[in-house]
Amino acid sequence: MQRRGFLALGGPGLAWAARGGRRPADLCGCALAPQPAGSNAFEGLRSGVAISGLKVFGVSLTRDSDRPYVFVKIETDQGVAGWGEGTLEGKAGAVMACVNDFRDFLIGADPMQVEHLWQSMYVQSFYRAGPVMGSAISGIDQALWDIRGKVLGMPVYKLLGGPIDARGVRGYYHTNASTRDELAKLRETAIEQGVSCFKAGIPGYYEWIETNAKIGRAVASLEVMREGLGPDIDIAIDFHAKTSPSVAQILVKEVEPLNLLFIEEPCPPENVAAMAKIARHSTTPIATGERLVASYGCRELIEMGAIDILQTDINHVGGITGLWKAASLAGISGVSMAPHACEGPIGGLATLHVDAALPNFLVQEICGQVRPSAQDKIWEEWFGFPAMRMVDGRFPLRDRPGLGFDLSEASLAKYPFGGTRPMARAFHEDGSVAEW
Repeated sequence: MQRRGFLALGGPGLAWAARGGRRPADLCGCALAPQPAGSNAFEGLRSGVAISGLKVFGVSLTRDSDRPYVFVKIETDQGVAGWGEGTLEGKAGAVMACVNDFRDFLIGADPMQVEHLWQSMYVQSFYRAGPVMGSAISGIDQALWDIRGKVLGMPVYKLLGGPIDARGVRGYYHTNASTRDELAKLRETAIEQGVSCFKAGIPGYYEWIETNAKIGRAVASLEVMREGLGPDIDIAIDFHAKTSPSVAQILVKEVEPLNLLFIEEPCPPENVAAMAKIARHSTTPIATGERLVASYGCRELIEMGAIDILQTDINHVGGITGLWKAASLAGISGVSMAPHACEGPIGGLATLHVDAALPNFLVQEICGQVRPSAQDKIWEEWFGFPAMRMVDGRFPLRDRPGLGFDLSEASLAKYPFGGTRPMARAFHEDGSVAEW
């Protein structure tokens, strides 16, 4: 064994090597001996609460759902439990397995040391987090913050320094109205409910270079939407990365007269240079971020001036800790926050706590309609209140400790995990894969 590798073992490892033993994990000379959760350096700083259990639940509202919820429950030796969500579309089983992989990072640790545990999961996994690990960390982190708030007797938004606006968190619903009559009725309902913002998409799928006719149809559909909803309701349009940079550059110029709140994902977010090029051609704010993990994944987009609005998702970016850090990074550069939330209710409720304390917050998404759906009724059954439903255009803030809700395992058992299902797949006429 080389001297460097021998010394790297340290402590108990020296004794092991002196006896001639070689651990299989140490053959590369880089592995360290396993350590218990937490650190002995914190021995005199512990809160007196310790994590005693970790559970993960797959919850399918329908058997064929492509986004069964992934809920995380962390239990403590003091009887306080926290809930979080790590739902990842099309990869539920992988996230559930990853949550369980973090068991050794958590059992016996102090749940109040949220930042330390986040760093441990992210850094000491060695390979940097993608969407599966990011979603697992997200669910765990939300549950830790829930425990923290409950132990301290405060809502999480107060722990973060909020609320900035006592009226609640401004939000928007999605709309699938397309005709003038449908849009006129939606506008009437919105005015009645105090809803001031909607989001919609562009129709169809787009080749890398598109025909003038198809671009014209897309612009016309957005013109109808602006006409139907009127000038006083904000409209955001999600391109959903369906357009190539060349097509997006044309569209963002064509729709400038519509005074949109923002255009979302005009191209895939990993193509930072292209996103920046599109932004330079547009006076409409450019938004992206729902597919990004940790603040590190947002840095280049922000530094290059590629976006005006960041949309990181609390269920993927790293939980409350990850969303807060991404928002802080964005705020330094004058970038606003409009977090994505199109999964389950726990992540949605957790997001509101962060929103309520952000100085650069703009608006909160929820993938629901202005009229309550069957999903909304199930959520209300679980929590005892209409979760993620707006009142006068805002999501109310509950003045209860932690994330502000109780949830029973029995209520989830009515909707057993139906397994991982693939997300929708779209193809062009020639059979090639289309962004959707």
